Amino acid sequence: WVNQARQFQQAMMRYTCAIREVKTKLEVLNDELSVKNQRNPIEMIKSRVKKPVSIVEKLQRRGFEVSLDSMEKNLDDVAGIRIICSFVDDMLVRQDDVTVIMVKDYIKNPKPNGYRSYHMIIEIPVFFSDSKKPIRVEVQIRTIAMDFWASLDHQLKYKKSFIDDNGEISEELRKCANVIAETDQKMLAIRKRIEAQGVTVRRD
Repeated sequence: WVNQARQFQQAMMRYTCAIREVKTKLEVLNDELSVKNQRNPIEMIKSRVKKPVSIVEKLQRRGFEVSLDSMEKNLDDVAGIRIICSFVDDMLVRQDDVTVIMVKDYIKNPKPNGYRSYHMIIEIPVFFSDSKKPIRVEVQIRTIAMDFWASLDHQLKYKKSFIDDNGEISEELRKCANVIAETDQKMLAIRKRIEAQGVTVRRD
């Protein structure tokens, strides 16, 4: 058990280091674009490493063996990063040492509940004292408005006392998501109009 606990601790350390690598890349990119475009595309970066209880539950739910090897092989979202952007066109620039494994574009193809976000599974090399190991990280990109909606949607629906009155609450939440998405598009159009006039949108 002691050996298994140590191996799990080392694995969690590797995922934490992978998050640090991705965050550094994002911060460098944000700094570069803030100089080039006079505008910071990234408002906030959130990160997390999935808790052991959540890892076990997800492996069991999917019918996989509960082990360290099974976690590394079957779960792509143990390490997660969420990028909060001002506008829907603020996407990641591909870099040659980052491998994109999978993309789910919920902005072009929203979920039935109205959720809109851009999801990627990427693989990034992480260098340690005696080795280099590719680690997978889930990246979610959302606008500020859609992040606000998704957070509230999660809080409301995951309360134990949540009862949807014949789908009415879900429908109201879906309508709110559509209004937010429409607002995001309008704000993007306004920004492009302003930039076309040679005026840079900047937040000090």
